[in-house]
This record gives sequence, C-alpha cells and structure tokens, in this order.
Amino acid sequence: MDFDQLHTFLEIVRLKSFSKAALTCYRTQPAISAQVRQLEQELRADLFERFGSRISLTTAGKVFAGYAEQMLELRRRGQDAVAELESSPRGELAIAANEATCIYVLPKVFSEYRQLFPAVQLQVLRSYGARVVEAVMENAADFGLTQLPVEEKRMQVVNIYHDEIRLIVPARHALADKKSVLPQDLVEHFLILPKQGKTRTRLNEWLEPVEDDIRISMELDSTEMMKRFVMAGLGATFLAVSNCGEEMAAGKLRAISLAPERMVRRLGLIYRKDKALSKAALGFIQVVLEHMGEEAPVGR
Repeated sequence: MDFDQLHTFLEIVRLKSFSKAALTCYRTQPAISAQVRQLEQELRADLFERFGSRISLTTAGKVFAGYAEQMLELRRRGQDAVAELESSPRGELAIAANEATCIYVLPKVFSEYRQLFPAVQLQVLRSYGARVVEAVMENAADFGLTQLPVEEKRMQVVNIYHDEIRLIVPARHALADKKSVLPQDLVEHFLILPKQGKTRTRLNEWLEPVEDDIRISMELDSTEMMKRFVMAGLGATFLAVSNCGEEMAAGKLRAISLAPERMVRRLGLIYRKDKALSKAALGFIQVVLEHMGEEAPVGR
C-alpha cells in the first residue's frame, strides 16, 4: 500500500466515480481500477459496491476511508514539519473562493504573499457558496474565502471584510439617479439575478413582497457576465460595490442602496479548527488580515 493508492482511493470516494477520478489523478481508468484492486487484495476486503455505472462504499470501504485520510494528513504534516526546518517555508497552499473573490481580492493578496514566501506554491480552487466550505472540510483546500455566516462548527472563521450589496444599473437607467430603492420600485424593470448562493437567498427575502410581479430576465453565476449584460442594457442586477469599482469610476454603472435597510455582505477567511497550521499558512492569514482587515465603507 502506498500514498498514491490512498490518494486515488480518496479521489474516487470524493467524486463517486472511477472515470472522474482518473481525470483528476491524470491516469487511465484501467490504471486506477488496478490500484483499487491492489488495495482490496492487501486488505482482503471489497472497498466499493458497483451498480452498473454507479458505485458506493462498502462497510469496509467506509472504515478504511477514515484511516486513509489520516494517513495522508500525517504524511502532509510530516512534510510540513521538515519544511519548517528550512529558513524559507516550502510546499503549497490551496485557497477556495468564488469568481469575484478570485478576481478582485486574491491577486493583491497573492502578490504580497509571494514576496514573503517565494518558495510556496499557491493554488486557487474556483468554487461557489457551500462548495467553498466543503472544499476546506474535505482538505481539498487549506483556506476558503466565503460570505458569512458559516454554520459549520468544525470551522475556524475570521471576519475580515465587509461591503454592500447594491442594485447595479447602467448610467442612463431610469433608476440611476435614485439614492435607494424599495422592492416595489423594480417591478417595471428586468432583473438579472445570481443563480445561487447567500446573496440570492437574501435577495429572495428582500424581493418577497413583489415576488409575483418581478421580471427576471436571466439567472447567472458569473459576476463579470452580470456586469457585462447590465452594461448592454439587458437588465439591472445586484452586486457587491467592491466588484464594480472600475465600471463605476468610468461612469458606466451606478450603484443604488437597497431600502429600507442596506444589505451588507460579510466576507470571512475559513479553515479547519483541527488543522495544524504551518509557518506558510500562518503567513497567509497575516497577509489576508493586513490587506483586508480594514472593512470597506458601505455608506458611499
């Protein structure tokens, strides 16, 4: 039994598919099937039950999965411990975040971090909503940047930033000069809404008084697409002000507060409470706090 076999086994468990695991492990499906057979022969037990193209863990597989995760985690801790003996930490950090955070937050953080820890490789996992939390819990990512609150009790949460969700319209839109809008003000206008996530849930609650009257033209999962379509005159949308700074400065978009109360978005850095933090990981937390510790103004 070797670590490569354990990694392959856990990828199959995570993805619930031999073929998908073959892609993430950069192997052929027959090759990873052979690795699983070797494990099963050594353990003298079947690890998967196969139902055509569907698979599920056997009882033995469920028991072994927990130990496989521990073995890989111990290996990683050992590597980190050795790396700590060097003057410059090495290794890699994986960060899970949504598209907007990847575009508007991480580049500056990564730039500063790279200057301090040039030997650490940084990876970005583009994820959405609950998937950010799942990636951290599954050890697919070391850190996550996500909208709060996060209910997972095994997660350490650092509140690092807040800004405001506003109605975003083209500069010449009929509502462009308003300082704030109520749900009733939008029934005559087409809306482009986020497809999912905490912001969509909050918007649904805000729009509830007029839910039978609003006109939804699109539901999208990309901040950039939403902005582009708004500028093309296809509707109004709702985005964090910090994600529209360039377009607002150029006079292409206007941002209008929601009433009767502003909708404030809180962003948090999350990581597992039981995770041993290396010098490189602690350095990442410090850089994030230095760059995002001061909360964004929400009253402009």
